[in-house]
Amino acid sequence: MAPAENNAESLLVRARQAAERAHCPYSNFHVGAAVRCDDGSVIEGCNVESASYGLSICAERVALFSAISQGKKPLELAVSCIDTQSDAVPGSRMPCGACRQVMQELLPSKAKVSIDGVGTKQLEQLLPAPFELTQPNID
Repeated sequence: MAPAENNAESLLVRARQAAERAHCPYSNFHVGAAVRCDDGSVIEGCNVESASYGLSICAERVALFSAISQGKKPLELAVSCIDTQSDAVPGSRMPCGACRQVMQELLPSKAKVSIDGVGTKQLEQLLPAPFELTQPNID
């Protein structure tokens, strides 16, 4: 039976499909992400590496930035690395700190984040004390 189009497993399936398109000639670490948006659409992203490593970008940010650039509001996210060994520790499957910060800014605080091989967590569990930029009161 195929998963319902709006559940966590269907989002993980889309993340796995996106991972197949990753451009990762240096790490060989194919990562995909899928973001469900407020209009029901799903936006996918994959990691894209550059020989100048600092210019590479993670799948989670590609998916989130793509959703925002299309005028959509991201509601939940799934991420998958299809190269991870089945016995890998959960920490090796988790989104990096930069992606967690971007998630905190672009997803609701109670958003579900499904991590392949780990399970589904609320965003606030992944980044319990996020950086928040506050503007000074200017009178």
